[in-house]
Amino acid sequence: MTHEFKKIIRAYLEAQKKNSKAVLASVVHLEGSSYRRPGVRMLILEDGSMIGAVSGGCVEKEVKRQAESVFKTHTAKIMTYDGRYRLGCEGILYILLEPFSPDREFLELFARVITRRENFAISSYYQKQEGESEGLGSIIQFDGSAMAFQSYYSIKTGLLVFKEEMKPCFKLVIIGAEHDAVQLCLLGAYMGWEVTVVATPLEEKTISDFQGAEEFKNSLPEELEVSSIDQQTAIVVMTHSYAKDLKYLLALKDTQPAYLGLLGPARRREKLLGELIERTPDIALDFFDSIHGPAGLNIGAETPQEIAIAIFSEILSVIRDQAPMMLKNKIGGIHS
Repeated sequence: MTHEFKKIIRAYLEAQKKNSKAVLASVVHLEGSSYRRPGVRMLILEDGSMIGAVSGGCVEKEVKRQAESVFKTHTAKIMTYDGRYRLGCEGILYILLEPFSPDREFLELFARVITRRENFAISSYYQKQEGESEGLGSIIQFDGSAMAFQSYYSIKTGLLVFKEEMKPCFKLVIIGAEHDAVQLCLLGAYMGWEVTVVATPLEEKTISDFQGAEEFKNSLPEELEVSSIDQQTAIVVMTHSYAKDLKYLLALKDTQPAYLGLLGPARRREKLLGELIERTPDIALDFFDSIHGPAGLNIGAETPQEIAIAIFSEILSVIRDQAPMMLKNKIGGIHS
């Protein structure tokens, strides 16, 4: 996922300041089932610290041990981890370990792509055979450029390739600044989402009131900037003011977010949407498809923290196109 790779890049930038070398571990193939699927990555630094994870915690010690040879030889390798005998996940992981030393141009292009919310792709070249081999490694394709994760890398023909299309980091826009918005912001940051909080100037709030927020906007509804709202964006309108909610909905009427949640009971939602249609009779019907109100799944949530979990659960079910259910009642694999 993009937010996990973004975290790895940030950790690498900090490691550079200490002249610390790094090795990147990427799950490139899976036979059977596992806690995480191909595409998950983690960074190992010379001091033994690890950023990210490739499983639930059982595999990481072995990955760290196997990375020691990569630090010494600067040559990429493939390791396998058979979870059938150790994890109970009934799967074999194929993990690519490679020196991670992206240059300045790579880092600058990556920062630009993240800021512009553009797609990019990562291709990892591997073989289903353990040990070191020439040509093992990864390249990133963005902004019309293809760049390697390690110095002096060249692709070798005949290798297998795992390619992952990476979308912009998922974005959460919280419109409202009460205590329940604080809890939603905290959970969003913990999830790795880019969180923006919107409040009116009269509320006298700042970004320091919202731990984990990447952006804070003091904005009246009619001044709300909506050009960056895309299909990788969820919006939750929770001002606790009917008049404000209506004005913000009017400001959002021409956007197409992946999810738009409204706090409050169904009767309030119907009144809001009815007045919205009265004021803008030409509004596109597609806009209403993204609206979920009352926001959240019915899990018995009472406290602000529980309500935040209920809302996030619904957002995930919408963007992953899943009907919520207990996993014990699901027929087939968890990720099928």
